[in-house]
Amino acid sequence: MAQMTSPDNSKALRLLLVDDHAIVREGLKRVLAIGGPHWVIAEASDGFKAQEQLRTQSVDLVIADLSMPGMNGLELIARLQSSHPALPVLVLSMHAEEQYAMRAFKAGAKGYVTKDTAADELVAAVHRLAAGGAYISASLSQSVVQMLGSGHQSASHAKLSNREMEVLQRIVAGQRLIDIAAVLHLSVKTISTHKRHVQEKLQLPSTAALIHYGMEHNLGRGLGGAVEPA
Repeated sequence: MAQMTSPDNSKALRLLLVDDHAIVREGLKRVLAIGGPHWVIAEASDGFKAQEQLRTQSVDLVIADLSMPGMNGLELIARLQSSHPALPVLVLSMHAEEQYAMRAFKAGAKGYVTKDTAADELVAAVHRLAAGGAYISASLSQSVVQMLGSGHQSASHAKLSNREMEVLQRIVAGQRLIDIAAVLHLSVKTISTHKRHVQEKLQLPSTAALIHYGMEHNLGRGLGGAVEPA
């Protein structure tokens, strides 16, 4: 699924790159410039700004991170499914576990590439989606296909909503509820409610048990305790 057919590098694709880290966007633009020298790349630092840009300009493909303050990548994908149903979205994520790829595809993404393989796979993924296909990182393809074929997710946290999952990740990463609320632009009361729902769904009696569960399942990786500017 991850092999690339011979691309037409002369086609001037219009891409929108959505990531809250300027240094990441700069690095990705350099990778994309090598593979598609005629591509036009616009940038947005979060999902809200991406939506604003799409109201005034047309693009062929969106490349979006999953973990962003305010509107996360999954929410952005869902909104684009409603407002721009024909616009393909390629997820570029630090999460190399199949559970995140499954959530992205369920939300409506057409491709999923991990950031640690982006230099090798990003250009191939863009070509595949621009041609109407789908793409997933080779390291994830077998496990995701098996999950899709069985229609089953064994991990208990598969039952969490996308927002609950994000709150869980940030708690496991060591962020305080007040800081999570600030990053996600929600009230502390709302974050506390999400946390309670997570504990109820996972049948965990305490915050310590919740954190232990998250560490066992490699959740929260790449999300530092420091709050990033919105």
